[in-house]
Amino acid sequence: MAQKLLNLKFFKKYHKWLGLIVSLFLIVFSISGIILNHRHLLSSVDVSRKWMPEVYSYKNWNNAAVRSAITIAPNQVLVYGNMGIWLSDSNLTQFTDYSRGFDSGIDNKKVCKIFKSSNGDIYAGSLFGLYQLNPKTQTWNKIQLPDIHNPRIVDITEKGDELWFLTRSEILKTKDGETFEVYQVPAPENYQNKIGLFKTLWLIHSGEVYGFIGKILVDIIGLIFIFLTLTGLFYFFNKKKLKHHKAKNVKITQARNKFYLLWHNKIGWISLIFLIITTATGMFLRPPLLIPIADAKVGKLPYTTLDTPNPWFDQLRRIYFDKSQDRIIIATINGVYYSDDNFNSDLKRFDSQPPISVMGVNTFETIAPHQFLVGSFEGLFLWNTETGFIYDYIEQKPYIKPVLKGPPIGNFLVTGYFRNHNNEELIFDYDKGLLTPSLLPKMPKLIENTPISLWNISVEYHTGRIYEVFIGPFYILIVPIVGLMSLFILISGFIVWWRKYRKMAHSN
Repeated sequence: MAQKLLNLKFFKKYHKWLGLIVSLFLIVFSISGIILNHRHLLSSVDVSRKWMPEVYSYKNWNNAAVRSAITIAPNQVLVYGNMGIWLSDSNLTQFTDYSRGFDSGIDNKKVCKIFKSSNGDIYAGSLFGLYQLNPKTQTWNKIQLPDIHNPRIVDITEKGDELWFLTRSEILKTKDGETFEVYQVPAPENYQNKIGLFKTLWLIHSGEVYGFIGKILVDIIGLIFIFLTLTGLFYFFNKKKLKHHKAKNVKITQARNKFYLLWHNKIGWISLIFLIITTATGMFLRPPLLIPIADAKVGKLPYTTLDTPNPWFDQLRRIYFDKSQDRIIIATINGVYYSDDNFNSDLKRFDSQPPISVMGVNTFETIAPHQFLVGSFEGLFLWNTETGFIYDYIEQKPYIKPVLKGPPIGNFLVTGYFRNHNNEELIFDYDKGLLTPSLLPKMPKLIENTPISLWNISVEYHTGRIYEVFIGPFYILIVPIVGLMSLFILISGFIVWWRKYRKMAHSN
């Protein structure tokens, strides 16, 4: 009996104090998570970078401001990325906003790829769709795409008389730029109908595993976290007032506390399993817990959005048509594959694979026959598809695969690459910006003042990266520590409630 009371006191004590410690984190995680679930809906909402820590300011073309550039006419270059689309001259000295036609909000102007076709048409693939440039009005016109899961265009290429627009799940083929064939890329050889554990946990955590309804359910879970946190705080501080005789109206304060406790317990135990699932899955989406699951494969969950016949659901990132070998090369989050028979058989995986971050490929450029520059948050690597040789392009040394798997990022977080009119290479790192600053002038104030989207701010808070400003690299421990503490709070709260509930039931 004494042991039971001791355990009950233990759970009550640490449920209370740990709850106080993580209360602010839980509210921030919940609000930011709800925002992350509705990117398109909130895509027009921007925030000035002056309200963010200094690290989020644009300096030296950092923060993925630049993905690449393309020459569209003599002395006319379009530079694009997270900063939108900007028109510049060949020397890249003057910049003019060139995003007319895009919806308001920086998220709507973020461009993954700009492509000039053989007949001179210019297309831009963005987070939310496909645009074509009207050269007379210098306006981008949005193209109506077929009804697909995600209209995000990540790459564009041309094969014969067809334009191919790559989404994260399929290829959209067109000859006239108006009518599209939705083409599903064949499965890879030895396909086992499995998907990455990381992706599975990601979709469970966001609720997207059950589509829009699942997202709404997780939004409700976020609101429940906020409700439980606030009622717990109100109960705690009201109890303090009563204990120290500081409550103005004792009866009203007691009635409020009774209400808070009643609904705190009731909502808590009813939603407990969903709260635990949401907390546990979130813990594994960030290092260090991400590391052991990054390469793990699991079966697709039946009756969910993952349970699709498309073997490449949300996995495609880059496409390249190698005319010299009549070969199609596709970079995915699980490696690089090719087809040498126009997709008439399963895709073949290259024996040699360049390092690719779990976040995906940001640069995939051919610089010579059989040689590609592959850039991601793992770095930038020169990869020979014929010999399999991989060379660390930034550190200038052959790449040696580490024996022990470490964090899913390298020394350089490559976000962009292109060559200027002098054939000089411009490489962009997320944190450092342009690695050779002399090749570009200082960022114009107009671009430096480009706002940050509410969605991106929410990412920083939800992943804990925002706290790096205060505690340095230890910020990566915030998500797992808060997650573990939250699991204890949820379980201990249920234990305390269950024991009291059973005691009341027996007394009645």
